Amino acid sequence: MTAAPQPLDQPVADAAAGNWVDRYAPAASRPYLRLARIDRPIGWWLLLLPCWWSLMLAAIATGTIPNLWYAVLFLIGAVAMRGAGSTYNDIVDRDLDAKVARTRMRPLPSGQVKAAAAAAFLALQALVGLAVLLQFNGFAILVGFLSLVPVAVYPFMKRFMSMPQLVLGLAFAWGGLIGWAVVTGTLAAPAYLAYAAAIAWTVGYDTIYALQDIEDDPIAGIKSSARLFGSEAATGVAVCYAAAVVLVGLAAHLAGGGLVAFAAVGAFALHLAWQVRSIELDNPQKALSLFKSNRDAGLILAVGLAADALLRAVL
Repeated sequence: MTAAPQPLDQPVADAAAGNWVDRYAPAASRPYLRLARIDRPIGWWLLLLPCWWSLMLAAIATGTIPNLWYAVLFLIGAVAMRGAGSTYNDIVDRDLDAKVARTRMRPLPSGQVKAAAAAAFLALQALVGLAVLLQFNGFAILVGFLSLVPVAVYPFMKRFMSMPQLVLGLAFAWGGLIGWAVVTGTLAAPAYLAYAAAIAWTVGYDTIYALQDIEDDPIAGIKSSARLFGSEAATGVAVCYAAAVVLVGLAAHLAGGGLVAFAAVGAFALHLAWQVRSIELDNPQKALSLFKSNRDAGLILAVGLAADALLRAVL
């Protein structure tokens, strides 16, 4: 016998209390907004920021003012594709999500949305992402389409791979390539390094995120880097973050970055070091807070790179 659908206004566990979706959105729209993670904006921030890093690195390398229109398009695309990816992930994972306390009230496992309706909503969001992608040059469009490969396989990796966060990184870091491709119509060493840096960063912050589920994941058969690292999770995160800092520093160097760019890399490193020092393995709320703080870490780097590009273009 199947459980009755839950009321439409059931919030999910990791959304901020009193977010605008829960407070103001029409009741019938809330499950779909939650599928798209509109109530949890940290996801699209983390997808967006490598795009901005790469965009600013390309501006530094070409001696041009950062293109604000491209930055806005990346924002729209990140919101749409984060929503599409999350909806796809929830369709694939709906049975696993029902076994984990933090995720069992998501719209699909709780019965608020049927799989067919979720699939239609996924298609709508993907069309918005496609409309954004088609604003760029042909090479960037091709690079954008290739990102669908890691996006498609990621939800299945947590069943078989000890570190599915690595595949998540391949998907979430793709902006490290696309930003450069949009500006230059090519790919070069700084773009590849920015992509690698964003992969390492993603593995680090998602390990912190996975600490929330470290007790429920074995029951549900879900693998994660938090389980793999165990009591050495903080050390594992530190290694990932150190790699991210070194790689993005090399990207800035090869792009021709100046003192402002390297000051931003240093500030980024300090923020990540603070996160590592603050990790508490048995404190899920602290893990969620530290995970969300990566928006600020990534913004520090993006703003610094933008400032360096602007100074180089106008002076």
